[in-house]
Amino acid sequence: MGTFVTLAEVLEARGSPLDEDEVWCLLFATTEALLDISKKAYFPCSVLSPGSVLLSANGSLAFKSCARCEDVASFTAPEVQQGHAGTTRSAAEKTVVYSLGMTLYWCADYHLPQNQVLSPLILGLLEGLLLSMCEDTVVKRTDLLTVLETCELHHKVAMLPPAERLIRQLVEDVYRNSVILLWVVVLIVLFELDSNSSDVFTG
Repeated sequence: MGTFVTLAEVLEARGSPLDEDEVWCLLFATTEALLDISKKAYFPCSVLSPGSVLLSANGSLAFKSCARCEDVASFTAPEVQQGHAGTTRSAAEKTVVYSLGMTLYWCADYHLPQNQVLSPLILGLLEGLLLSMCEDTVVKRTDLLTVLETCELHHKVAMLPPAERLIRQLVEDVYRNSVILLWVVVLIVLFELDSNSSDVFTG
């Protein structure tokens, strides 16, 4: 495991969805990072997914292009799938907004029953914001600045911890689970070796 872990690895390690505060924090951090990138250059990828959002142990975020082998159809904006995506910066931003919204929906519904459309943890304002990000019609879809302003206001009202702290915790949990898994594997191997040695001795 390198310096970064993917959002997909975070969910795989914990085996359960993110809660509402965690989704708010991640949405705040990713939106802020994307806006910062857009000031310096074009968006790095038209599609974001759980496998392309990278979390660092120092609390920062990064993004990578989606792997060709990765199934990103459900995170891809309709206009991109239909080959009608615009070429302007605003159009590129709207495609990123859609995939970010779908990515966070995935995080909120991870491993929940299929007949449960939306996690009960995603309520009220957050649900409305995610829905506005995932609008099929481009002109109805919200933009990154609106998402950021909504997140900033909610953070102040709800007095949530800094997003960087949550990101560090999520990454630490992945490393911790990896170490525990490694020890389990080592103990199993040692047990099998001990059993085999006993069999040889008694035989």
